[in-house]
Amino acid sequence: MNDVKTFHFAPIEKIDSRHHSNPYTYRATIGIPATDRGLVRPSLRIGIVPGTKDTHLATRILTVILLSLMGAAQSPAVDKPAFVVGWSVYVGWNPWYYMQKSGILKKWADKYNVAIKVQRFDYAPSLDAFVAKNIDACAMTNMEALDMPAAANIDTTSIITGDYSNGNDALLTRRGLTLNQLAGHKVLMVEKTVSEYLFERAMTLNGQESQIKKVKLVNTSDSDIATAFIGDKSQDAVVTWKPMVSQIAKQQGVQNIFNSSKIPGEIVDLMVVRTDILNRPDGSGQRFAKALAGAWYETTKLMSGKGPETDKVLKDIAAGSEDTLDSYKEQLSTTNLFYTPASAATFTTAPDFKAKMNLVRQFCFSHALLGANTKSVDDVAIKYPDGSVQGKADRVRLRFDATYMQMAAQGKL
Repeated sequence: MNDVKTFHFAPIEKIDSRHHSNPYTYRATIGIPATDRGLVRPSLRIGIVPGTKDTHLATRILTVILLSLMGAAQSPAVDKPAFVVGWSVYVGWNPWYYMQKSGILKKWADKYNVAIKVQRFDYAPSLDAFVAKNIDACAMTNMEALDMPAAANIDTTSIITGDYSNGNDALLTRRGLTLNQLAGHKVLMVEKTVSEYLFERAMTLNGQESQIKKVKLVNTSDSDIATAFIGDKSQDAVVTWKPMVSQIAKQQGVQNIFNSSKIPGEIVDLMVVRTDILNRPDGSGQRFAKALAGAWYETTKLMSGKGPETDKVLKDIAAGSEDTLDSYKEQLSTTNLFYTPASAATFTTAPDFKAKMNLVRQFCFSHALLGANTKSVDDVAIKYPDGSVQGKADRVRLRFDATYMQMAAQGKL
């Protein structure tokens, strides 16, 4: 509803002396919207001392009173609890852009009496903003949720398991370079992210683990990586994610030699919230989480259909990364998006998910991503929906909470 109030005035009129003891009493009416169904119309009276007969004076006094009432009526109500969500360009995160643009997110925020702003970042800066507590929730992978906020002692809760990469993340090379030939070559990537995890999993699964340290990693931001690789033909290899993978793969002589379809369910895309936000005593954090889940699953339902209406939604989502409909559909084809809350909850609560997360936490620890003073992989623990914990129970820093996905699946949002 528009916040601007419309006021309706009736003319100032003299009240018939037969119906009032003071023959010089005047009345004005102001109508203020009280509900969507009608107006309240308080009536104001002002008496003029007999003998003055000054209708202009009456008008001036009534005007002052009416303006004062208008000011009071337009005074802002108590502010809603406000939250900021960070996202970056990725097929599984672009829907957050659409939710804000389309009004879906506002609809759910209004339902739960909160205000939600969505803000776009490059990926690494979005993580930094979350750790610095400049934003309240953020789209990130399972690995970054563990090695960034959790490692920084920021207790973090994942409330939505959005998808897992099933080919979106890839290692690409020029000139026919293979995994067993990468030693001594440079590889562009966003270091200390799932790109580095994918690279090492590729090398390990292909018997090249001993060669990993012989490869020179070149840290490159996600916003620059496609241009840096495409524009410099001397670059031999790059690890990134779509849509950058798709742009790079179109270049002559470039090959996709390993991608995340070889490690399904290991690179998982989440919406995480700081646990202190979620547990606010006034309940606003939980309302915030419900609004996010409600908006998310309304949007994924729209995305899951077929035909022109679905295409329009997907085209609008693709606009978040200045992409085309065809390109976005191609990215979705290599994304295992959980279109329904039930499928997301099932994945998150499955025993196999714990095994995959164990691979991720071991990688993080071996690369000192869990903090310089972390002596054991168990010092940064993970808690799962069934209450089980990987690591020390008193050191839980990352929590997977299926509550809001399950509520959505049960129609309770």
